[in-house]
Amino acid sequence: MPEYTVAAVGAVIAVALVELCWLRSGVFRRREYWIALAIIYLFQALVNGWLTRLSDPSVMYNPDMILGRRFPFDAPVEDLLFGWSMVTLAIAGWVRAGPTHQDARAL
Repeated sequence: MPEYTVAAVGAVIAVALVELCWLRSGVFRRREYWIALAIIYLFQALVNGWLTRLSDPSVMYNPDMILGRRFPFDAPVEDLLFGWSMVTLAIAGWVRAGPTHQDARAL
């Protein structure tokens, strides 16, 4: 399996395990998480698809390092996996940290 693909799948597995076994923020059960993810994926797909479009790419990948499957708008699927990992880890960490004492006073 290509290196970038292995890293992307590994990132998804690692983040899922961090959330389920360590952070336990419960984001996977929250509707807000899935709505935020849909909004982020829409813009990620548009921008990533434009940057990596096959007709005139701004960013090119070594074809030996990726699966070659592109969805949507010519974006390599590995980029969507890495995007999920980064967004999910950030949201789960933020939710787990909770409001700070200063934030609570502002409410």
